[in-house]
Amino acid sequence: MHGAALTFLPILAAEKSKTPFYIAGGVLVAWALILSLALGLRRPGFPGNLAGERVVIAISVVLVLAAVSAAVLTAGTPAKAGSEGAASTQPASTGATAPSTPAPSTPAPAGPTAGPSPSSSPAAAPPASALKLAANPSGALSYDTKQLSAKAGKVAIAFTNASPLEHDVTIAQGSTVLGATPVFQSGTKTVTLSLKPGTYTFYCSVPGHRQAGMEGTLSVS
Repeated sequence: MHGAALTFLPILAAEKSKTPFYIAGGVLVAWALILSLALGLRRPGFPGNLAGERVVIAISVVLVLAAVSAAVLTAGTPAKAGSEGAASTQPASTGATAPSTPAPSTPAPAGPTAGPSPSSSPAAAPPASALKLAANPSGALSYDTKQLSAKAGKVAIAFTNASPLEHDVTIAQGSTVLGATPVFQSGTKTVTLSLKPGTYTFYCSVPGHRQAGMEGTLSVS
């Protein structure tokens, strides 16, 4: 009988146990030790008669059934849940090989940046026409010329006054004044204008000087 009890022990131990199983298993192990060591070795004729043998078998069967029931109740469900969890975490094999991600292509090194084509570059502004004009240094009310000419675009007139009188140079088209130097004495002042092709007048705006002869024509082509 104690051999049958020992046979169940590995089976019970293999199950995942909790408190009820520990109690039932402990009682079963204690009963097996009592039968094998305390009674079996010391009393060779144990259980002695048929009634005693039936009692021992009944107790052993009850303890074994209690241990097995505790093992089933405490270890069966967690083991199942554990197996299901393991099955759910295991990725399903589709049998198809995952497509490999193509390696990013390396862009070709950029060559030297070409400069802007002549057609796309802004047109260079034409150089300014630099003109010179001077007042009569002796004090006479006149310029050193009555005719000036320039190219259309930016026109710069540098006016020099070495006369003892104050003068300026004013540029006009008809009655519209386009620009002028300040009225000054001794030195050079410059007036710069953007002029279209046409005929313009330059004169001294000091009262009486234009009427006295300080006037000329500026031709822009």
